[in-house]
Amino acid sequence: MKRVLGCGVFGLVFAVVVIAVLGWGIAAYNRIVRQDVAVAQSWSQVESAYQRRLDLIPNLVETVKGAANFERSTLDAVVAARARATQIVLSPEIVNDPAKFREFQQVQGALGSALSRLIATVEAYPELKATANFGTLQEQIEGTENRINVERRRFNEAVGTYNAAIRVFPGSLVAGLFGFGAKAFFESDSGAEKAPQVKF
Repeated sequence: MKRVLGCGVFGLVFAVVVIAVLGWGIAAYNRIVRQDVAVAQSWSQVESAYQRRLDLIPNLVETVKGAANFERSTLDAVVAARARATQIVLSPEIVNDPAKFREFQQVQGALGSALSRLIATVEAYPELKATANFGTLQEQIEGTENRINVERRRFNEAVGTYNAAIRVFPGSLVAGLFGFGAKAFFESDSGAEKAPQVKF
């Protein structure tokens, strides 16, 4: 009788432990999935901000083309950088491939640099700068660049939360079991660590 009772208690304790471990595993899996979805949502906002910039560039180029004697090489650099940026197929999977993510970031960085040079070059053309159309486009592009920075920061925050969840114990067990891998962060552009030189 005591033996049967002991086996029953052991069986009950074992069942409770198994249920608790399964419950914990399900909760940990669901938490990681929610964080993965948050990264994907944040990525879609990044894509949207970059797409807005791509959509504004043709209007900017057409406006600048109308200016007499405008520096053609600067304009061509923007057009070429935009063409390279549109060749990269954007998908949520890009955040899982560090090489493609780095390529995306480099292409977008080159486009941002080309746009900055274009805006700076316009300073030498007061008649172009004075047009209402250019002023509106410049404001929209500056607002879009700010939006891109905000969305990149939010994306990095979501990636940081997700990466921490899959690396800390015991979440790392669930992540390893179900194949959740680390995601790449946006990094600062090359040369951003150097202070700009200001000359008067």
